[in-house]
Amino acid sequence: MLTLLDLAGAVALLLWGVHMVQSGVHRAFGARLRSFLATALSNRFKAFAAGVGVTAALQSSTATGLMVTGFAADGLVALGPALAVMLGANVGTTLIVQVLSFDVSVVAPIFILAGVVTFSRATAGLKDFGRVLIGLGLMLLALHQMIAILGPLMQQPGIRNALDFLPDQIPLAVILAALFAWLAHSSVAVILISMSLAAQGAVTPAVAIAFVLGANLGAAINPVLEGVAVRDPASRRLPLGNLINRVVGLAIVGALFPWIAAAVTALDADPARAVANFHTAFNAVLALLFFPILTPYARFLTRALPARPDDSDPARPLYLDPAVHDAPALALAAAAREALRLSDTLEAMLAGLKSLLEKSDRRQIGETKNLDNTLDRLNTAIKTYVITLDPKSLTEADARRVAQILAFSINLEQAGDLVDRNLLGIVSRRLKRGLSFSPDGQADLIRLVDRLTANVRIAASVFVAGDERAARLLAAEKEAFRAAESQAYDAHLSRLRSGEIVTVETSSLHLDALRDLKQINAHLVEAAAYPLLRERGELLPSRIRLADIDKG
Repeated sequence: MLTLLDLAGAVALLLWGVHMVQSGVHRAFGARLRSFLATALSNRFKAFAAGVGVTAALQSSTATGLMVTGFAADGLVALGPALAVMLGANVGTTLIVQVLSFDVSVVAPIFILAGVVTFSRATAGLKDFGRVLIGLGLMLLALHQMIAILGPLMQQPGIRNALDFLPDQIPLAVILAALFAWLAHSSVAVILISMSLAAQGAVTPAVAIAFVLGANLGAAINPVLEGVAVRDPASRRLPLGNLINRVVGLAIVGALFPWIAAAVTALDADPARAVANFHTAFNAVLALLFFPILTPYARFLTRALPARPDDSDPARPLYLDPAVHDAPALALAAAAREALRLSDTLEAMLAGLKSLLEKSDRRQIGETKNLDNTLDRLNTAIKTYVITLDPKSLTEADARRVAQILAFSINLEQAGDLVDRNLLGIVSRRLKRGLSFSPDGQADLIRLVDRLTANVRIAASVFVAGDERAARLLAAEKEAFRAAESQAYDAHLSRLRSGEIVTVETSSLHLDALRDLKQINAHLVEAAAYPLLRERGELLPSRIRLADIDKG
């Protein structure tokens, strides 16, 4: 029993190591990986290579699949390149297995030591890379520990009999591995465990290959099951297409299993290396088989899973009618109407922020952050709809309206990002560390949020009506808001000097919040007032006095 507990602990350590590598790469390079993946989806070849590279870094084809599924759901990428990414992602997961199939356990302490030093001494970016090094060290340590534990464990008669039963029950071995990969959310961990079992002679190469097949199947099941709650079948095209790919591969190997198992063993006498080689060959061959037929395969999945819009999805465009896309006047009116939903969403985010300043609630933080996802998706849909209008069909007035719509949409989306990434982060840190603003400081912040809410409504009115007087009023609000922010800043410093504010950390959070609120107001002015005033020649090119320039 103690030996089994030791083995379970080693498996848990392996899973935690995989998690640390994934989370470290996500934190250090997540945004850049997502951006790189988005730009590489222009054709199938680039998409395949991107899938290999990103998944080799993340060590999770599921994480890559979630990013690409998001792109496909938003209409930013065709299904064919998205499927190519998943073929590459499946190959990418084999690279770390290939490395770990060699005996590199001697470097495990070095990785952990370097990771701990980096994590404790470095800045944010390198700190996350330290997490990656610690995770790799833990994975190597866990593998070494499993090999040491499995030796004596395999001498137990009960364990020996159970494993001796598996060569006659290959389908059962596949199912068990698929179940474990599904539960662990990691095919890499299952395959590494299979390599350890094979290296100790605990299972035959045929059983280890069956475990690899099950791990590949289990990893593909997770995204499909997680998408069951989504009402639009189109969102399941990519994960289901990847699962079908795995099932086809499983059927081919199953039909040729005796010959494949013999060939894998003959090519490499080292059982662990043989398992790793089969894992790589399985995914590479499937990629070669499916790559030439991705276009018809994508058409099949599109017909099998037709789009069914979810009326309850707040991020679904309501007014971007494709039927009027060729009529610029109607299309621009539809885009302007859709853009007003951005102002409604931003106003809801500010309401959530105000509520959080009054009384912190972790659930409210999540709900408010979700509104930023709505802003992002609506902004993307509006930009895509507007910039694909035929330039030759646009009048000069139409072109100006396109610029106004884009300015309004982009600036409101950027204002939402400030709420999401900065202000909600401040609220979250305050809640996590048990900090609180002074009553006067909290009241100052709430007053500024109320003022921002009023300015969102003015910006929406200026955008719709194009009234120059309202635009001047909103533009003047930039100076007035700056003055209010400056007054709140001075009052805060006064409270800090008088000792009303106990911690410097609270002071820093408060000042960061004031700065972000001012920046949001600047985006509102830039969204609606400045484009109109600039068009009518009412906006000065510079705020610097010409007399001062002449003196210089």
